[in-house]
Amino acid sequence: MDEVKKLVTDIKNKNLAPIYLLMGEEAYYIDKISDFIQDNVLAEEEKGFNQMVLYGRDVTIEDIVGNAKRFPMMADKQVVIVKEAQDLSRTIDKLADYAKNPQPSTVLVICYKYKSVDKRKAVYKTIKKVGVVFESKKFYDNQVPDWIRRTLSTKGYKIDPKASQMLVEFLGTDLGKINNELEKLQIILPQGTEITPLHIEENIGISKDYNNFELRKAIGARNDAKAFKIINYFGDNPKDNPMVVTVALLFNFFSQLLQLHGMTDKSPRSVASALRVNPYFVNEFLDAARKFPMRKVSGIIATIREFDLKSKGVNSNAVPQKDLLKELLVRILN
Repeated sequence: MDEVKKLVTDIKNKNLAPIYLLMGEEAYYIDKISDFIQDNVLAEEEKGFNQMVLYGRDVTIEDIVGNAKRFPMMADKQVVIVKEAQDLSRTIDKLADYAKNPQPSTVLVICYKYKSVDKRKAVYKTIKKVGVVFESKKFYDNQVPDWIRRTLSTKGYKIDPKASQMLVEFLGTDLGKINNELEKLQIILPQGTEITPLHIEENIGISKDYNNFELRKAIGARNDAKAFKIINYFGDNPKDNPMVVTVALLFNFFSQLLQLHGMTDKSPRSVASALRVNPYFVNEFLDAARKFPMRKVSGIIATIREFDLKSKGVNSNAVPQKDLLKELLVRILN
């Protein structure tokens, strides 16, 4: 992210703001920026007296302001980092008074994770005037594979598109979780390696052959034998392959196919942009659209909604997940 790079560059160049409000649903960048400030603003010998980390659940706004108003000892700056500041959501607006006239020798960092401060509040408006507000937004599913590729590229690694898709489908869009797994791979694999689905299977435990990505691909290609083989595997391993996840993925897939049918410009670039998919997978969607006409796709979406309710116990009479999955697949491929 360009905004993150600029922030880091400014901090490196000692172009420091008196207050940093780091907020948003995606905690990864909030942690990365606050850790960078913690590691780089002060010299090691200055940190003992001039750097403190507070936690929202343990302090009040008055405690934070009191610490922020202190003068540094034998240093030009002091750093006060407030982690888990979302625990102060009911009183955070009290910080507006301090933000109107912040201590110039203090760098105050507010880590407000998993949500954002109301932009209509005085505290947000005041900090934005005198300091830095960074909002870390949640990534869309289609954005994460490219983030994985770029992250690995900076470390001297490559990754196969299917391998990155496996990570997204298994770990979701939580960048922190994904980064942890990537760091494990970097410990195991030598620099310069292209990470493959086999590496993911062997080192992270995600099957390269039996996963939702392969199921979607098999259904889209109308490869019935492979699709039923995967469904049987899911039914035998329900804890690792919850039906609710599979149903959600199939719903998204056929919703994308319905959108594709309505497009006039079906060039690879337009399809990738409209469906928010990696260009590498566009041909799979185009092929699936040829095999599933629009009328059929509409019916399948209605069927998936029905089975979504059944998977949650509505009108299913405790039917085992494996049987529900098989019946859903029969209805889709029929």
